[in-house]
Amino acid sequence: MSNDLISPRKDERGSRRRDLKSVPAPLRSINFYFAAYLCFVALIFVRTLSNLVAFAIHYEYGSHIPLIPFMSAYLIFVQRKTIFSSVQHSFRTGGVLLFLGVASFWTSYAHLVSLSENDVLAWATASIVLISIAGFVICYGSGTSRRALFPLLFLFLMVPIPTFVVEKLIFLLREGSTSITMGIFQICNVPAVRNGFAISVPGVTIEIAQECSGIRSTLALLITCLLASYLFLQSKMRRILFLSLIVPMAVVKNGIRIATLTLLSIYVDPGFLYGRLHHEGGIVFFLLALLLLAPILWLLHTSERTKRPRLFPGVGPGKADGGVPGAVASITNTVRS
Repeated sequence: MSNDLISPRKDERGSRRRDLKSVPAPLRSINFYFAAYLCFVALIFVRTLSNLVAFAIHYEYGSHIPLIPFMSAYLIFVQRKTIFSSVQHSFRTGGVLLFLGVASFWTSYAHLVSLSENDVLAWATASIVLISIAGFVICYGSGTSRRALFPLLFLFLMVPIPTFVVEKLIFLLREGSTSITMGIFQICNVPAVRNGFAISVPGVTIEIAQECSGIRSTLALLITCLLASYLFLQSKMRRILFLSLIVPMAVVKNGIRIATLTLLSIYVDPGFLYGRLHHEGGIVFFLLALLLLAPILWLLHTSERTKRPRLFPGVGPGKADGGVPGAVASITNTVRS
């Protein structure tokens, strides 16, 4: 039969079959075992995971938690050819990690240390993440795990921030935001008097409360910058330098936000202090922070010896199996006021 008579649909079916055959059968079976392992872990620790979901819904600084496992899985998926180039079981290393994870989980609920309910949840969640990573090491081996090190460690962002760390971070953000706001008022020649976290300007007194600290957008900025430094920078020092700018940039961004709303309420409409820009405008100032960080990232990237963009380890520019814009853009859904 002539090749001209072959249906294009048959060609498409044939290409799909070849794509399926391109995945080695042992790897498909290992994927099945690992998926079953994760389901088993989820069933065993379903109570803790339910508490984690409730925490993410109730606390604004936990709203990013449900996104983390999907983003980690996405990073592994787009690098799958590199990560799974050679697979070999590692029962010894994985077994040690599994033992440590189980022991850590038991300790978290053994009341050996006096902790708050949220801190116990953080400890238990970290243990579950370690147990999940142990399963990955057992199924795919140490070499594969090293190639997937960043996506695996990225899972620890699921762990709720301990209470004392949250309190210190919120205090730091409030203090910095108040100082930046006062500085903007001085530049704009707006008379202002500061009293702690309260600022009095003509006609209104504002207070930078805990809800206005910007911790939610700060965490979103942290996740975005972690991904950007991993995807576009190779030097550890440049990555550290870039990540060290997160908190200062978050403070500047929040100070600009507070000053802008206050000035608009004074000179335009008092309703700006209570309107949509106040409650839902966090994304606008979050994008402003990204806009300020973008040139710094570009300078750090271009200063590296490697001229080729490092979109993914071991993958040339434009050769990745998938894209990252969707993963990065999904972070902005967690940013509001």
